[in-house]
Amino acid sequence: MKIKEIRAMRSEELHLELDRLRRHLFDLRSQAVTEKLADPSLLTAAKRDIARLFTVLTERGEENVENRQYHLESRATHQKGG
Repeated sequence: MKIKEIRAMRSEELHLELDRLRRHLFDLRSQAVTEKLADPSLLTAAKRDIARLFTVLTERGEENVENRQYHLESRATHQKGG
């Protein structure tokens, strides 16, 4: 993902993309441990994309990004549950 694409996104979209990338990174790490990961460079690419998202959020003056991520995750969990 390029920085221009990230900067074109709204803040809400950035948070959703950050959540998606974190889940993707978790899946990649799981594959690396349990089975052969086809392309190990995907781990590095995912980490860099996450860092780019954090950079843009910080540039926009977002504070407590981690707390907001936790809130979004808990809200999504509650919506699925019922």
